[in-house]
Amino acid sequence: MWKEENNSLNRTFKFSDFREAFSFMTEIAFYAEKADHHPNWSNVYNTVEISLNTHDAGNIVTDKDRKLAADIDKVYSKYSS
Repeated sequence: MWKEENNSLNRTFKFSDFREAFSFMTEIAFYAEKADHHPNWSNVYNTVEISLNTHDAGNIVTDKDRKLAADIDKVYSKYSS
């Protein structure tokens, strides 16, 4: 579940291994590039942490962040079933 705190949307995603986590990030990269909205994220082995806020709006959460979060959730649903 996404948490809105410190002017960003944050969520941690868990996967079975590094390859699965990296595949998830690769797919998200296409959504982010299309939206011209790029997440702050990190990956350690099977864990991906994502933080979203809109830099152009003064580093606050906007509809642009909520839309990308929804796209990320759709992608993650393929991995978490």
